[in-house]
Amino acid sequence: MARKHRPARPTPGELDPLIHERLRLGILSALVVQDSMSFTELRDLLQTTDGNLSVQARKLEAAGYVTCDKRFEARKPKSTYRLSAAGRAALESYLEKLAGFLPDLEQVRNPRTAALRSSISPLPSHS
Repeated sequence: MARKHRPARPTPGELDPLIHERLRLGILSALVVQDSMSFTELRDLLQTTDGNLSVQARKLEAAGYVTCDKRFEARKPKSTYRLSAAGRAALESYLEKLAGFLPDLEQVRNPRTAALRSSISPLPSHS
């Protein structure tokens, strides 16, 4: 009987470092379920500071993962963010790699199973 060929498990180094940062992942995750969000909505949702959100959103914008529409509303600046097609594709790829890296949830819930122990190779020690 032929065994099915399983693709090699991804390594942590294969995860997109631009997306892997907590706040940038939060921005993309929020925008994937909302058509658009204002700067204030993102800041409040992610419970961060204006400066931190601004820096991280600019990094995603520079990479082409999000777009930002800036305008004035009642004489106040308003920035609205949207997930770009490239951002959606990058997030999907990131999540697929992350899912391949992680063990199955049932194996985590019952860690005594041999399947979990055999699916995780130990990390080399740092002697």
